[in-house]
Amino acid sequence: MLNKDSYAFNWDDLKFFLAVARAGTLRGGAQAIAVNHTTMTRRLSVMEQRIGSRLFDRSKQGLVLTQIGEELLPYAQRMEEEMTAASRFIVGKDADPVGTVCVSLPHGMALTSLMDDFALFSTRYPDITLNLQFGNDIANLSRREADVSVRVANEVFDDAVGRRLVQMSQAAYCSREYAERVKDNQGEGLHFIGWHEPEGDVTAQWLKESFYPKATLKHRVSELVPLVSLAAAGLGMAYLSCNLGDRHPGLVRAPFQKPLPYRSIWLLLHRDLRRTARIRCFVDFLAEQVQARENEFWVAGTVTSPVAK
Repeated sequence: MLNKDSYAFNWDDLKFFLAVARAGTLRGGAQAIAVNHTTMTRRLSVMEQRIGSRLFDRSKQGLVLTQIGEELLPYAQRMEEEMTAASRFIVGKDADPVGTVCVSLPHGMALTSLMDDFALFSTRYPDITLNLQFGNDIANLSRREADVSVRVANEVFDDAVGRRLVQMSQAAYCSREYAERVKDNQGEGLHFIGWHEPEGDVTAQWLKESFYPKATLKHRVSELVPLVSLAAAGLGMAYLSCNLGDRHPGLVRAPFQKPLPYRSIWLLLHRDLRRTARIRCFVDFLAEQVQARENEFWVAGTVTSPVAK
């Protein structure tokens, strides 16, 4: 066993330690940095042997930091910050539009015209590869979890530069057959598909403020993509952004309503990468494409009429 005084940390050691500290489990830490559980267990065990002390104790909630682990944590975090800053500096020196651009975006964007934009971008810039990471978690740009982040939000507050591309509007959507059941009676007798609302709730504040306050929440889903699919299958109505709902061939806007203001689409990147050629090309291209189709996202239309049979 090595003496504590003779043990010099390397970044790989601290990377494994940080992943477990954040996840609270060996398996979660392994998934976070894309290694298998066995590798994580072995690397952490070797590190603790070299130090001569445990870094984690087991509890009912998972792994918790020991005192020495708590004291080591801020040093590991600062080391990570320095390493990612160095990485951003090197990437930021790129002069040619060549290489990979890693983009994080919500699952729902896979159903919008942004997919057409990505295909066109690839045609125009064949030397740039897109790594598209779809998920509901917000990527940490400071830790280089992504180069560019496409977000749907009212405001953003983290250490990033970029722009708000466009504000969106939303409306209630359903299948054409379901739309034939909608009357000018504030949605009485109709159902909406809920999304994250507590089990047992038959209404929500957003529903009370909609054009269908007498409708009820009956079914629920946990993700946007199945929400869209189930609405198109006739399970009920669903509130969707207009640029998504209008594009789906199995959906129509429900009658007796008008679109409502919704969130904005933001295009963000870390400030150290704003002069990187390939990232600058991607950001400028996507911003131009989306803003040229502003009327696709912001629909200020009047009350929709009943669907013709």
